[in-house]
Amino acid sequence: MTLDEAAAERLARIALDHVGQEWPQKLDQVLEGPQDLLRPAVLHPVFHGSFDWHSCVHAHWMLARLLNRFPSLPCAARIAARFDHAFTAEKVAAERAFLARPLARGFERPYGWAWLLKLHVELPDPWATVLAPLAGDFAERFAAHLPKADYPVRHGVHSNTAFALTLAADWAERHDPALLELLRATARRWYGADADAQAWEPSGEDFLSPVLAEAACMARLLPVPEFPAWRDRFLPRLATGEPATLFRPARVSDRSDGRIVHLDGVNLSRAWCWRILAAGFAAADPRRALAEDAAARHLAASVEHVDGHYMGSHWLASFAVLALDGS
Repeated sequence: MTLDEAAAERLARIALDHVGQEWPQKLDQVLEGPQDLLRPAVLHPVFHGSFDWHSCVHAHWMLARLLNRFPSLPCAARIAARFDHAFTAEKVAAERAFLARPLARGFERPYGWAWLLKLHVELPDPWATVLAPLAGDFAERFAAHLPKADYPVRHGVHSNTAFALTLAADWAERHDPALLELLRATARRWYGADADAQAWEPSGEDFLSPVLAEAACMARLLPVPEFPAWRDRFLPRLATGEPATLFRPARVSDRSDGRIVHLDGVNLSRAWCWRILAAGFAAADPRRALAEDAAARHLAASVEHVDGHYMGSHWLASFAVLALDGS
């Protein structure tokens, strides 16, 4: 698949069919009392579809990205109508009120935080202006949390910190230079001394590659002249196709299982990371061709499955767009 208008229409329609679908719903909520037993659409009037809060956020990011790339999409009016419905001052205020609860301090940290910021960067006005206060809340949470986070989280799931820093960087670059410097300093502190990655992956429920997500993070946040030396220490055997597991797409045995289907995500997110790494090699460097081939094979392994069982389809289209067109 290439991201032409036909593919964009197909992917957008997948998201439009579930961003407002309230049930089934997996909540991230600490109950402080019976008054908190409310419907998802009441707790999260903007992001109550797509099975869970963070998937709804990045589905909206995908719709915004596709609308920006292809303004004449046949479903463009449906996307705009969805944004009109979701992004109102009253609904954003309710999302902020949920976030301000004393026991919501760790709500969606760091995956949902980062996706919300990435959505805000991609969202056109007037909707971006409406969402801005919620984006500011999550930026403040990054700024408060990162200095206290002595260690990175390297799991290949939502808690992965490298992926979150990468996604948050675009927003910080546009809106908050101090946060951008904090992201850069944190990446150096967490990952700067890493070398000779062994790549014990994928785990059985990963949707991210811990190794490639870290490499993509450093490609994004290190100054351009510094990254090649770090990359070559971290992945010194790429020219020989090692670590071999990074070049081999994951097998997905059951796409109706909500955790096993994460492995389609690991294939798509690896494709995104391999594209980022390929861009850092000179055209004549044989590692560029290896990285491009790895990206293509990982994409091919999973992109045709983004509209399968709901346990995958509620989120995988976003990762397909990241793999095809992400930055």
